[in-house]
Amino acid sequence: MQSEITKREFSSVGLEHLPYKQRVTGSTPVTPTKVILIDGFFYAMNFTTYILYSKQADKYYIGFTSTDINERLEKHNTNHNGFTGKFNDWEVVHTEIFDDKKAAMTREKEIKNWKSRKMIEKLIGV
Repeated sequence: MQSEITKREFSSVGLEHLPYKQRVTGSTPVTPTKVILIDGFFYAMNFTTYILYSKQADKYYIGFTSTDINERLEKHNTNHNGFTGKFNDWEVVHTEIFDDKKAAMTREKEIKNWKSRKMIEKLIGV
């Protein structure tokens, strides 16, 4: 007896299995969320657009990451070459979560293109 092999993917509506090519329609995204398998556990791959603030510099920094925001903040607060390396008091003042890298990058560029401290402070509620 020959068994039928069915491809499976994970929907963005949690981690329930959906047969390949089956799509959820309506208010739920049609494209599945990317998931990764680590040590037998599935994790959703999220991308975060974030804004940091340094009191020492009195400046904002806008970026995006696919890593944990706390790990990323640690890296910003180390002594390294680059804008954020000059100061070690950066704190996260705003985050936005996205399912795909392109959306997070687009949002980062949108905020950077404002070139306006006033608009950034309006966004973060200052």
